Order: sequence, then structure tokens, then C-alpha cells
Amino acid sequence: MKSPLSFPLRLVPLLAALGLLVASLSAAQPNILVIISDDQAWADYGFMGHPHIATPALDKLATQSLTFTRGYTPVPLCRPSLATIATGLYPHQHGVTGTDPTLPDAGVNAQTGRQNPKYTRYYEAIIEQFRSRPNFVRDLTSRGYRSFETGKWWEGDPVKTAGFTEAMTVGTSKGDRHGGIGLEIGRQGLAPITNFIARSGAQPWLVWYAPMLPHTPHTPPPELLAKYLKLAPTEPDARYWACVEWFDRTCGELFAHLEKIGQRDNTILVYTPANGWIQNPAVAHRFAPRSKLTPYEGGNRTPIMISWPGRVTPQMSRDHLASNIDLWPTLAALLKTPLPKNLPGVNLTDTKAVAARTAIFGEQYAHNLADVAAPTRSLEHRWIIDGWTKLIVPDARNVSAGKPELYDLKSDPWEKTDLAAQQPARVREVAKKLDAWWTPPAAAK
Repeated sequence: MKSPLSFPLRLVPLLAALGLLVASLSAAQPNILVIISDDQAWADYGFMGHPHIATPALDKLATQSLTFTRGYTPVPLCRPSLATIATGLYPHQHGVTGTDPTLPDAGVNAQTGRQNPKYTRYYEAIIEQFRSRPNFVRDLTSRGYRSFETGKWWEGDPVKTAGFTEAMTVGTSKGDRHGGIGLEIGRQGLAPITNFIARSGAQPWLVWYAPMLPHTPHTPPPELLAKYLKLAPTEPDARYWACVEWFDRTCGELFAHLEKIGQRDNTILVYTPANGWIQNPAVAHRFAPRSKLTPYEGGNRTPIMISWPGRVTPQMSRDHLASNIDLWPTLAALLKTPLPKNLPGVNLTDTKAVAARTAIFGEQYAHNLADVAAPTRSLEHRWIIDGWTKLIVPDARNVSAGKPELYDLKSDPWEKTDLAAQQPARVREVAKKLDAWWTPPAAAK
């Protein structure tokens, strides 16, 4: 009679061989470095034509990438934008539409209320909106990637809510609102990332690099501040400009490290800002009108780059539209992995799909959620870019005195001339496309 162990034992060499094969396939997968700057205007790069701000690392990356100068975030605020990047969904789909909840006690600061157990459910309700959706981090981790979160992060513990294998942000410590210790990355060096890459060995890795740069506080290295004090019209401008170069410097250090360890050619680099920023020239650490938190180009236009040497052909696209909802579909296409059904984005490396797209969409909300059970209740504007035409439509519930605004972005990229009164037929035409994309429930007819 055969031993009950004899059959399994005969499988040992086969299982070992299969294990080696799986390890080999895993090692063949490219690494992924997702770089997300925070509060950076679309024009504040050398390759975008800024006359003074030096961004040599990102300028070089732009020449090595499929670069969309007409890239956008569908929401001009970091928390919902980061959730969109991770999930590939619009804010009205993933439910993270603001940064903090409106609390029932008007006198309590929502930024600090999370420290009081009385309000825990309000904060957890927002995090649960994110946790309940698929995201590309969890997907890639399930496929054998080691993954590491650094920088800005709002959705609790990154390991529990997003599926990272490691994270700088703890997400549960007192006062850990939007990154905690993770916010040290970039500003205090890159050792956590380089050490993680070293620990990963031959296993493919994913790094989320979302430093609080050039975000306030605008406290750049002294030599950079001194440089820009000679170039900028005001000190607040100089501080912001210096932080932009500081961020670029950290990117250059990351790129040089990948070259040094021989992993640049096998690494997909993705770059996008979370949202825009226009510095208030008179007030340090403050943004100007038509900037962050607004539906204008200063808040939602963000160049996008995809780089993979030898696999993604570098090209500077100055006409076609891109959105950060496209990042997961693009990564999935490059990695040949499946996507959840009904993601709205397109593969940016698919030239036919990009050329066929004629419009992109976005939405803008108040900073704080009015109602965590109804995240779209805080909606203030929806917008559409149809070709070179941009239409901004206010939500009557929250912007009662607002009127639709129409701009020709080709001749007026900073939206100085509202054409709505002159072109009412065009307003109606484009508004139909906007409503076909998404009509808020309360406004549905």
C-alpha cells in the first residue's frame, strides 16, 4: 500500500519549479513609481514655459515621457484628487469629495475634531467611502507587488484601507490628519524610499511618492530662497517658486538613484500634480483667486507624464486631453492586468482612444463635506472641456447667484474673457454634454 504522503511528495519538484516560474514572472514585471506633487500650477515648469522656475529633472522627464500638457484633475483639492488617482473614479463615484467633515457642533474645528471620539464616525464615514472601492494599489499588491506609501495620505491606515504592504503614514495616531510622519518624505530626504527599494530585492515594487511639496509651508532650503528672492516680484512668490525647485530636486534624486541601481529602464514613472495653485503675491502660504478649490485652470489643470524606457514612446502632446482618472487604466494596459468594470478613464498610451476623446469633465466642492452620508451635497460647480471650449456650471443649491461661464482655452488659457453671454447656443450645446456625463441627483429633472 502506498504511503498517504507518496503522491504529494512526487509533486514537490513540480511545485518547486512552479514556484521558480512564478518568482521569475514576478521579477519580470516593471516597478512603478507614482509621483504626485501637491499645490503646483500647471505653468510652473521649465517645459511649460515658466521664465524663472527651474525644474531640470521634470523637464528631462517630460522629454522621456508621453507627456500631456493639457492634463487635468477632475477635482481641484488634494484629498478627493488622490482618491481619484487611486480608484480611477470621479469624486461623485468614490464619495471622497472634501477634506474634512462638517461636524454637528459649529464651534469645533473639523481639522482637529478627529481627536474627539464623539466625532469619530464622521471621519470614518469618509474613509469607508474610499475603502469600499477597488484601487490600483490593492490590485497590484494582490499580483505580487511590494508597495510603499509615502507623503500625503488621508484615508486612515494605508495598509488597511488601500492595500499597501508598507507605509510611512500610520493613520491612527493622534492628529494624523493627512499623512503624519509620511509628510517628512522629500522635505527630510528620501531614505525611506531607497531603503524600501533595497528591501524589495527582485520582487517588483510600487512606490507612492506624494510629498507635501511645493505645498505650504513654503520653507525651502536657504540657497533656493536666496536665488528666487532675486527673481520673484515678492517674497511669497519667491518662497513658492523655491519650493517648486525643491520638489524637482527630490525627483532628480529619485531618478538618479534608479539609474545608479540599474532599475530605471524597468520602472514605469507616472507624474501628476494633485491639484493646481496660484500663489497670492501679497500673502505668504496663501493661494490667489481662481486657484486651488476652484473650477478654473489654476485649480484643475495639471500636466501628466507616463515614462517607461523602450516601452512608451516619448511624445509631447499639446492638443489632446488627459485626466488623472486615466492613470489606473494606463497602468493596467502597460502591465496587461484586468480592470474593474465601468472605470471612466482611458489608456493614455492608446493613441486611437486618446484621439477619439473630445471632452473631459470635472467637479468642484466646498473644502468640507456638508453631509458625509451624501458626499455630493457640497457640490459647487461642474465643468466640461469640449475641444478647446470650457463650460463651468454652478450648482444652484450652493452657488445660488452663479451663472454659467464659457471660455475659449486656445486663445484664453487663463480664462480672462467669459463668452457665455455672447454664445448662448454654445452654452446650451456643451451643457447637454455635461448633463449627459453626470447630473447631480438633486438637480435631476
